[in-house]
Amino acid sequence: MKNLALILLLLVGAACSQQNLSSTETAKVVVESFYSKDNEKLKEYTTPENYESYLLIQNMIATKNSGKSNFKVLQEKVDGDVAWVKFTTSYDEKPETFKLIKENGQWKVALKGLREKSPF
Repeated sequence: MKNLALILLLLVGAACSQQNLSSTETAKVVVESFYSKDNEKLKEYTTPENYESYLLIQNMIATKNSGKSNFKVLQEKVDGDVAWVKFTTSYDEKPETFKLIKENGQWKVALKGLREKSPF
């Protein structure tokens, strides 16, 4: 009986420790997984359409960059289930902006609409 209680306690603890990432944490994970070519993680934190776009771009990049990203958030705006994160990294000279949407309680980087502009 003690073993069953211990197993249940461990399972509940593991479930509680898996917290959803914030929009800025998600943006950082996507940037780092893209450049390190960790496509399993990249797929987990992007929408299916955006994941396919990233794979196409990734195939054009010859080198694998696993160095520090030096990810720095410049601005963030969250409005319900949509967030915008503007950031810089050591991988690119110019700041980038991600649009994120919340799906099933988890932030995912999504494609911007054709004429959609960020709030920054």
